[in-house]
Amino acid sequence: MTGSTPTRPRVSPPPRLDVLVIGAGFSGLYALYRLREMGRRVHVIDAASDVGGVWYWNRYPGARCDIESVEYCYSFSQELVKEWNWTERYPAQPEILAYINYVADKFNLRPSITFNTRVTTLHWDDATTTWTATTDHGETVVAEHVIMATGQLSVPVYPNIPGLDDFAGQRFHTGMWPHEEVTFHGKRVGVVGTGSSGVQIIPQIAKQAAHLYVFQRTPHYVVPANNFPLDEEYLENIKNNFEEYREIARNSPSGTHRKISEKSALEVSEEELNATLQEYWDRGGPDILAAFKDIRTNEAAAERVGEFIRKKIREIVKDPEVAEKLCPKGYPFGSRRLVLEIGYYETFNRDNVTLVDVKADPIERITPSGVRTESGAEYEVDALIFATGFDALTGSLFNIDIRGVNGVSLKEAWQDGPQTYLGIATHGFPNMYFVAGAGSPSVLSNVMISIEHHVEWITDHIEWLRQRGLHRSEADVAAQQRWTEHVYEVAKPTTFMKGNSWYTGANIPGKPRVFSLYLGGVGEYRKICSDVAARDYEGFVTS
Repeated sequence: MTGSTPTRPRVSPPPRLDVLVIGAGFSGLYALYRLREMGRRVHVIDAASDVGGVWYWNRYPGARCDIESVEYCYSFSQELVKEWNWTERYPAQPEILAYINYVADKFNLRPSITFNTRVTTLHWDDATTTWTATTDHGETVVAEHVIMATGQLSVPVYPNIPGLDDFAGQRFHTGMWPHEEVTFHGKRVGVVGTGSSGVQIIPQIAKQAAHLYVFQRTPHYVVPANNFPLDEEYLENIKNNFEEYREIARNSPSGTHRKISEKSALEVSEEELNATLQEYWDRGGPDILAAFKDIRTNEAAAERVGEFIRKKIREIVKDPEVAEKLCPKGYPFGSRRLVLEIGYYETFNRDNVTLVDVKADPIERITPSGVRTESGAEYEVDALIFATGFDALTGSLFNIDIRGVNGVSLKEAWQDGPQTYLGIATHGFPNMYFVAGAGSPSVLSNVMISIEHHVEWITDHIEWLRQRGLHRSEADVAAQQRWTEHVYEVAKPTTFMKGNSWYTGANIPGKPRVFSLYLGGVGEYRKICSDVAARDYEGFVTS
């Protein structure tokens, strides 16, 4: 099951639209479906050769979702829910891509999508209240509204290491993996980066490579996925009660069925702490974050959980020196993305795997034959894999020359970090909407719930404007300011502010360090958005 589809002739975008959607991942497909049902002239443009978004590009060995499959899916069609059968608790990339393709085929979405095309400029015209997009094929599209369904993790980033282009062997990035099969049998391979994609790919490469060097700067807290095949009875039960099941998730803090404990990690005995955490460890998955109520608000509480995980690493990894290098220290548990693993720590017990601590001995440069560290150590490899992440949240937006009112660019408007109202719109850029972006729960929630919510809210807003004969909708600057401050105030007492992560832009040199995700919870956020809509879209200036 590859989920790939045959090459089709390219469809040119229509010159005039009600709504232009940029991106053909989960957000873009749902926006297209919903606007088409509303009778709007809508079209999607995507740089890829087919649907899938992040799951089209990230097809590296071991790529898998860290939200359970029965939660990581659409809910808008009961028929779709009934027809599709997930096979595993945590779906692998080929299965997710097959699902997206199934959706595109079922609802006949591809005829309204232009593939292999990048939008290069997007300029607002105040006189006509329209956006004009130009593509890298020289086409021009004029649209009244634009929905940016460009994804949160869609611009891969290479580290700023001298000599990257000097390397003579094969070079890969997990976020832009080749479509044809790549084999590493008998090769010496280096993997740079041990975040989520690194943790997923490393065990797979270790099974093939003659030798694998893992270059780790910052060890992450990694917990077992405990993945397993789903049985028919379980799936049938979920399908029969899906709407009720989904509604619980929609109103939860995380957009999943995670229940946060009432207990504090500081109030329980060592025995109770260990017994509770062991239960979560055995169950697998990210719910260990909810084992105690104060894990993400109290550093001492987070440290107790962190120490439990470090003990686990020391138990699993046989070489005490290697185990210690893999133990996360210096930042609180839960302040960076929690990573799920399948056989990750066990991989370091293999004879053909070497962990290189590049915090202690930084990479000085990439050479034609491999990697040299500051101590002068040389690691000769035939292939280098960069699992070094993305320019998150804003990268894909800044790759387009977006200019709003008075020709101000989005880059200029957001030079100190993203400023949004509800994470949906930004002042100075009328009739432009972001799906699950900065200022919303976004990647800190089950993003499928957040995507569906945003697409429904945005398309309802566009319909509301149409019914009232309104042509322009823009976030009010005062409402935007209040929301941006609220997002910061909610995040301030949490440990997220202590984790130097891509959540704060820390992985991109020169990027403003701001925490721009909404931590008030999915249920609470949905209520706020509903209230805004009920009050005739309060905080939006319409005309």
